[in-house]
Amino acid sequence: MAVTILFLIIFFAIMISVGLYCRKRSTDVDGFVLAGRSIGPWMTAFAFGTSYFSAVIFVGYAGQFGWNFGLASTWIGLANCLIGSLLAWKILGRRTRIVSQKLNCRTMPDFFGRRYDSQALRLTAAGIVFVFLIPYTASLYNGLSSLFSLAFDVRYFWCILVMAVLTGIYVLFGGYMATAMNDFIQGIIMLFGIIAVVAAVLAVNGGLASAVTQLAGIPAPEGVRAGAYASALGTDPLSLLFVVVLTSMGTWGLPQMVGKFYSIRSEGDIRKGTIISTLFALIVAGGCYFLGGFGRLYDVDVASVGFDRIIPTMLMSLNKPVIISLVIVLVLAASMSTLSSLVLTSSSTLVLDLFAPLKKKHPFSAKGKVVVMRLFIVFFIVVSAVLAVLKEAFGFTFIAQMMGVSWGALAGAFLAPFLYGLYWKKTSRASVWTCFFFAVGVMVIQMIVSLGHFTMPGVLGYLFASSIRSGSIAIVGGLVIVPVVSVFTQAADRVLLEEDISLSPSVG
Repeated sequence: MAVTILFLIIFFAIMISVGLYCRKRSTDVDGFVLAGRSIGPWMTAFAFGTSYFSAVIFVGYAGQFGWNFGLASTWIGLANCLIGSLLAWKILGRRTRIVSQKLNCRTMPDFFGRRYDSQALRLTAAGIVFVFLIPYTASLYNGLSSLFSLAFDVRYFWCILVMAVLTGIYVLFGGYMATAMNDFIQGIIMLFGIIAVVAAVLAVNGGLASAVTQLAGIPAPEGVRAGAYASALGTDPLSLLFVVVLTSMGTWGLPQMVGKFYSIRSEGDIRKGTIISTLFALIVAGGCYFLGGFGRLYDVDVASVGFDRIIPTMLMSLNKPVIISLVIVLVLAASMSTLSSLVLTSSSTLVLDLFAPLKKKHPFSAKGKVVVMRLFIVFFIVVSAVLAVLKEAFGFTFIAQMMGVSWGALAGAFLAPFLYGLYWKKTSRASVWTCFFFAVGVMVIQMIVSLGHFTMPGVLGYLFASSIRSGSIAIVGGLVIVPVVSVFTQAADRVLLEEDISLSPSVG
């Protein structure tokens, strides 16, 4: 415990110091939201990766999918690396930077409003962000309770309070610059932590070959071949595919992820950032899901304590104080990095895309916008913390189900209109509206089904059995809906013609 407390004190001191150091660069809107579009490749890549992989991934998803699929869950991490990071940077990175500068947009709703010449689309997109990012933010506190209660025997309330206050301090002072710098530091901690814990778990189980042999000997579910937990495709390949689609393609449409490309400094930095981000994802995501695949080697009563207890149980069994301390800081760093990104995205979207357009008669001043954004950062942090406390204290299933729905609704609504809008001048305003309504509608139905209000028959029952499946349908459906509707409807009045977006390296 002494080692852990020392690690935490050093970690907290660095986070706050960075926030104070960056406060002078966060006095105007561009500085606060985009750091003046001056972030280099290393910080952008780490900001992308740490926003992608939170404690929900390390403690929750890695444990859950590792338990369900065995070592085949490693495919999720590899897909996150290749699709969620490498292809996202290749396809979206450079184009997003160019178009966002051409249109002078700072947020994803701002892009929709300017690209499709529609204030209504901008306001609707901002509303979707507001509604679905709050429960997603609340989910970031998940996993902390299991780990901290085993390590310190402290109440979940204090974990939430410490994380919320510290994140709020450095984001309020330093804006996106402080977030990016701290993400870089937090990313380094995550890299070392993942490598250390994977190596330690394998060593405790006699090495890789021994651990895999033990895993192959675990009885598989009825109807599944023997040794499935150590096989390449696991116990349920189709369900695994749904997880891959949602967790890998979903990043392409999440505003807090795409926003990283708005602020990167140059096209050369994008090329470097692509490599760095991909390697980061390979180690962190690949390591997390690979680690989770060995969860069944440990005695965990999942039915009683839930999937969030699997990874903490693995860690506590190591009996290595330094590694346990490092992983505790890792989980806290992963949660704080994603939380800072989400609250900054939420507040900037709400102020710039919802409130500012509605205050045409009495517009905000430049400094006024920054002040209001800071106020809403406090608001979002407080609301998300309260939701997390309520969920833990009273077991509110509504909050828990909303968390699962958030990713699918955001990615499903935004991915296709954003992607096609970057590359295809004939993308129509009607197709964007259709995609918005389809994705949000699918995920609202999912929430109602999950709460037990009614059941779906046949194939629909299978697709709506979890938010992972329905979220994948929302994403893939949007990719089909937007081009089909665009063919039969008129393109937006203001289109991005190919000659308007020069692809030469000199742009920007």
